[in-house]
Amino acid sequence: MLKAGVLGAGHLGKIHLKLLHQSEKYELVGFFDANKEASAAIESELGYKSFPSMEALINACDIVDVVTPTVYHFECAKQVIEAGKHLFIEKPITHTVAEAEELLSLAEKHGVQGQVGHVERFNPAFRAVHDKIDNPMFIEAHRLAEFNPRGTDVSVVLDLMIHDIDAILSVVDSKVKHINASGVSVISETPDIANARIEFENGCVANLTASRISLKKMRKARFFQRDAYISVDFLEKKCEVVKMKDAPEDADDFAMVLTNAEGIKKQIYFDNPKIDVNNAILDELETFADAINHDTTPIVTLAQGTEALRVAMQIISNFKKI
Repeated sequence: MLKAGVLGAGHLGKIHLKLLHQSEKYELVGFFDANKEASAAIESELGYKSFPSMEALINACDIVDVVTPTVYHFECAKQVIEAGKHLFIEKPITHTVAEAEELLSLAEKHGVQGQVGHVERFNPAFRAVHDKIDNPMFIEAHRLAEFNPRGTDVSVVLDLMIHDIDAILSVVDSKVKHINASGVSVISETPDIANARIEFENGCVANLTASRISLKKMRKARFFQRDAYISVDFLEKKCEVVKMKDAPEDADDFAMVLTNAEGIKKQIYFDNPKIDVNNAILDELETFADAINHDTTPIVTLAQGTEALRVAMQIISNFKKI
């Protein structure tokens, strides 16, 4: 079993602590949080060992799980990597692209594995259709949340939209060509609602909307490709696959058949895959253990986390032009 420790024991950090403790692939050695009072309470109430310093925790681990506020990601991750320990780091990977690129170089230099916590990659609905998304040419994503002060230290792009940015980059096999974006600050000092249009070199267009001041929650994405429409509801963990094929001459009365302007008949049918219920956070942590144990590529690499951040920062830079 890999010895794991957690840096940062806030809301999400406590979830990671619980899951690492439950996992059969890790031995949870403990955590470090700069808030001594909160650390003592967690140690007393939950029984997880609190380490006196970040260095002490890192030295006791094979893998360190960084769940601190984003602004501290780079400082913590750099110490983890330079100590020769494997790194799991929450999204966004770092506060700046330059910091992320430096972590990439350090990880290669020290020969350690790294994974970024883009948890929607492990959402069962997205996993069920991921292999069915083939050369999408138009994508639409909406991620809406009710206001919560936690997370407002960064733009809604880094807080929410980056989930969809990463998911889209994982299925579009092309480089970003151009980005248009707009963002509005309503309650926070940084934008609370944003829209981005991402154009790729292969002609694919993705339209993303994110808001953290909505009255209802929504996390949906739709992928349009030749002869297929695929929808994913990340919140409800549901998906739908609608396909078209050439209609047979003897289509039965219940078949859904459309005729286009050229007289070509297409039959619509549903190919909805089975969704395997899972705990996405536990899955991302345990697949990282598998990557370390078998020396394989993690599902969400540091390089992919860096690219998601790069696109997110390009979106944010567009706000300043308005």
